[in-house]
Amino acid sequence: MDGSSTPTAAPVLILLGPPGAGKGTQARMLEEQFGLVQLSTGDLLRAAVANGTEAGRQAKAVMEAGGLVSDEIVIAILRDRLREPDCAKGVILDGFPRTTVQAEALDTLLAESGARINAAISLDVEDAAMVARIAGRYTCAGCGEGWHDLFKQPKTAGTCDSCGGTEFKRRADDNAETVASRLEAYHAQTAPLIDYYAKAGALSRIDAMGDIETIARDLQAIVKTATA
Repeated sequence: MDGSSTPTAAPVLILLGPPGAGKGTQARMLEEQFGLVQLSTGDLLRAAVANGTEAGRQAKAVMEAGGLVSDEIVIAILRDRLREPDCAKGVILDGFPRTTVQAEALDTLLAESGARINAAISLDVEDAAMVARIAGRYTCAGCGEGWHDLFKQPKTAGTCDSCGGTEFKRRADDNAETVASRLEAYHAQTAPLIDYYAKAGALSRIDAMGDIETIARDLQAIVKTATA
């Protein structure tokens, strides 16, 4: 397979964890540390639709009809994205796979180029703590950096450390009423991935109830080993 295809040596990492576990924040830190590219399903879909790729057109048609984008379309979009040059140093998958069926499809995709999952890292948290964690979070409207009322505030109140922006936003569903149902959905669908990757010998687990810096150090140690 030529050099324009999915890179065979590029590490592929997966971050697992329920809503509020800090996956987005940690993924951005790993991007900066290791030159990896964070790939989230939502961003991939929006970019594919905007770029008008074949898979993007299919996704757009489904979404406009009010349907759910199929695993096949998501895999096709991911295949296209992995072939882009910036993925050569490796990628972090955030939000995909969500089910064991998707995990199997991802394994098949990576096997096309001899690639594999180098590490599936589970950020373990306590459900009861997620309510406070999720209800207090907000993001910079400019760059998307995540912040929190209690755990991660900008150095200067009202000003994003990353881009200097002064506009912030909160998700409408970041409230106690919706957190329980989201956690239930996570445990029902995504938690079985922990067993899946444990059986594959790719699973690592981190206590994600600590401070951001400690979690980051633990993650970096795993990534260094996985990408060596």
